[in-house]
Amino acid sequence: MHTSYRDLRGFIDEVDAIGALRHVKGADPYLEIGAITEVAAGLPECPALLFSDIKGFPQGYRIFTNATVHARRAALALGISTSLSPLEALKTWKQRRTLLKPIEPKLVETAAFLENSQEGDAVDMRKFPAPHWHLKDGGSYIGSGSIVVMRDPDSGWINASIYRVQVHDRNRVTIQFDHMGRHGNMIARKYWDRGEKCPVAVVNGEDPALFISGFEYLPESSSEYAFAGAIKGAPIEIYNGPLTGLPIPALSEIVMEGYLLSPEVETLPEGPFGEFTGYYAADARPAPVMEVGAVHYRNDPILLGSPPMKPPRFHFGLPFRAASIWGDLEAAGVTDVKGAWQHVSQLMTVVSIQQRYAGHAKRAALIAAANSYMGRLIVVVDEDVDPSNLADVMWAVTTRSEPSEQVDIIRDAWSSGLDPRIPAEQKLKGITSNSKMIIDACKPFAWRNEFPPSSALSIEEARSIMEKWFPGKI
Repeated sequence: MHTSYRDLRGFIDEVDAIGALRHVKGADPYLEIGAITEVAAGLPECPALLFSDIKGFPQGYRIFTNATVHARRAALALGISTSLSPLEALKTWKQRRTLLKPIEPKLVETAAFLENSQEGDAVDMRKFPAPHWHLKDGGSYIGSGSIVVMRDPDSGWINASIYRVQVHDRNRVTIQFDHMGRHGNMIARKYWDRGEKCPVAVVNGEDPALFISGFEYLPESSSEYAFAGAIKGAPIEIYNGPLTGLPIPALSEIVMEGYLLSPEVETLPEGPFGEFTGYYAADARPAPVMEVGAVHYRNDPILLGSPPMKPPRFHFGLPFRAASIWGDLEAAGVTDVKGAWQHVSQLMTVVSIQQRYAGHAKRAALIAAANSYMGRLIVVVDEDVDPSNLADVMWAVTTRSEPSEQVDIIRDAWSSGLDPRIPAEQKLKGITSNSKMIIDACKPFAWRNEFPPSSALSIEEARSIMEKWFPGKI
């Protein structure tokens, strides 16, 4: 199982081939493109969108959004069969993820992104249609799904993670690292501590394998390029940037090269920005400034946009963290796990098990709760319930769970400063924990065999009917 696309354009062609692409002409990058993206992500078919003839910009400049929001396109990006159900696709990825062998990138002699280049005073980032995604955003963001490429000055390790990038004027953008522990921030500080600017390249319009790798939590010194190569089954082609010498994916759409200044030298107010929780988590705050010394781009360039949106819309249609929790459960010795899923943009975790002993469901729930970042709701269901189907899950909650007996609260658990429910005064003190509610929505173990039998089709029976009578609708 490997991908067949070479670059973002190839992926767009594949999305079009499965009938999941919608072309949108004449939209305004100020709020309208963001609004269309969010509304489309909430539609049952959740189409990917390719914007062209963008208001106020030359013909040929394009924006691609909702690339992998749907489970079927997420599977396409991973090289997994698009005919699988969402839960089967996630299980396939979980199994494949453990077997991936890194494939190191390949240095090439030419790069598609060098079809057009400007340097120095000729640089003007305002020529690109960077959307103002949400009403109260602090400005235009060219980087909502962009890879920021940096080199560790000590080891030479290349980090290529996703951080948001806000445009401020013709040659200055800010890069927001979220918190001190992010690899990009750690690398930048090594340069700053030496009194140096940090070389950086921002890639806007990478292929989906690189997009996925940029979001993955890879260990320090691990290569996002090698991980993306493993997903694709072929090495990522890289070209050393003319200004910084940083290795840049050769088939990228738009590349900015320059230097990130120490916050002691200059900062600009970054944000606010609509987060994946559906709220603005913070006011404008100082962020390090990137001086853009060169910009390179392909003919008719395509900006990959992946703005956070109100849940349940999420940037990736298969919940990777649920796959990790599934693996955590198995690693801890919890048997008969039939599936795991996350809803509401990963804020609700559901685990499906086949109960084998009293306390089995609670054991699974406690492990899932410990590993559910920010989430406040953990639900455990029986094996006849599809954890990826929220309606199915709520059916189990409302018919199998007795609140006075099967609900528990875990306090002081893992959350984040992005959590909108944590009071601002607590965040200022560094208190970013929350409570988590566990709902055991399994049949009571002691009398599970006497529980009224279900009249519904089994998961397998329903899938068989879907395949025969509603092909392509899974």
